[in-house]
Amino acid sequence: RGLGGLARTEVYRDYRFDIGGHRFFTPHEEIRRLWQSLLGDDLKTVSRVSRIHYRGRLFNYPLEPLNALVNLGPIESIRVLLSYVAAQLWPIRDATTLDRWVSNRFGRRLFEIFFSTYTEKVWGMPCHEIRAEWAAQRIQGLSLRTAVMNALFRTGTSKTLITTFHYPTLGPGMMWQQMAEEIRQGGGEVRLGREVSGLCRSGSRIASLVVRGEAGLEEIPVADVISSMPVGSLVRALDPAAPEAVLQAAAALRHRAFLVVGLVVNHRRFPPDNWIYIHSPEVRLGRLQLFRNWSEAMVPDPDRATLGAEYFCSVGDSLWSMTDPELIALASREIEQLGLVSARDVVDGVVFRQAHAYPVYDARYQESLATVLGFLRGLENLQTIGRNGLHCYNNMDDSMLAGLAAADRLIAARGGASLELPRASDGASARGGGSGIGSDRGQS
Repeated sequence: RGLGGLARTEVYRDYRFDIGGHRFFTPHEEIRRLWQSLLGDDLKTVSRVSRIHYRGRLFNYPLEPLNALVNLGPIESIRVLLSYVAAQLWPIRDATTLDRWVSNRFGRRLFEIFFSTYTEKVWGMPCHEIRAEWAAQRIQGLSLRTAVMNALFRTGTSKTLITTFHYPTLGPGMMWQQMAEEIRQGGGEVRLGREVSGLCRSGSRIASLVVRGEAGLEEIPVADVISSMPVGSLVRALDPAAPEAVLQAAAALRHRAFLVVGLVVNHRRFPPDNWIYIHSPEVRLGRLQLFRNWSEAMVPDPDRATLGAEYFCSVGDSLWSMTDPELIALASREIEQLGLVSARDVVDGVVFRQAHAYPVYDARYQESLATVLGFLRGLENLQTIGRNGLHCYNNMDDSMLAGLAAADRLIAARGGASLELPRASDGASARGGGSGIGSDRGQS
């Protein structure tokens, strides 16, 4: 895989595809400045346009009352309002699951229309089995009232409500390429095309890594390890093996996989959206990215457009097991079925697969994660970071912040000064706060 992990840019015949669509927006001043220092004039301002496809109509998102009223019709709108009022008067006390958490903030009817179908596509499980922590992380601070206030007065500042964001000219991969170049210029190495298949322990330390590459297996001695691999996979790669209870906990940490079916389309008459959420239950498609609306430079042919048809699945299920031609045919049929693009306009396609895309927040994950991280904290030269390293559904900026914090801890342990990057402007030590695994913002 190329640089960037979940935030990489894939290139197919000079067409660029962002794996998931990565908005560059952050409350952390040091991350903003890091982005700017790496990308300069290639960090462009983009107007955010996103909508929800439901019952053959496109609803503006964030919510705009008049648009929602027209699309839902008066009867359904009254049902939504009454449901919201009921939720405010008689909230559910045990709001530990996603359906209850969202219903308390938006009303049950709005949850059923705009949250239930899409969320169950993403997670492959009923909303009453998903822990509320996921919603608290992803749509924190948002309610029907704040959405309406933002629609009327543009008061919103959360990631859910922003109207502009920054984006690199050629996708987020540009940033990682520049970062890798600066590492090389500083005397470091960036080794690609290698898989860490084992971590050899000696007492309370990681002594070496077993790496698989084109030349076979190689053992590399290490002084310190910062890992962003799935934390369950990390535990299973340890030698000697972790205790059985820790291995069982690691096996209980599940992920949802992700497929991006990249379609090259023979015209560019498309809506202005950056992405469209597909809430329509009659198709398996979950979300549609329109990459020209992120950056014109992502599409080299001025007479064509590229789409990212996104499917959520689990490794080994019926979607994941489809061949690439079958997935391209499925995506082409479904975008036509939704009335967005004619299948005959699709002239080329490619499939990108991501096995560990979304850490699952089920009923067992908190206890299992505590067991795993508790054990790993005993390895004094190991730190885990990132969405998969902490089994935490965080954003790109949170993962970068955790990476900076990990580097700070290594430098401090060797008696050096902190990284010369600006601190967060709010005075909070977003990168500090302890040592070891998972001490950064975004920890579960």
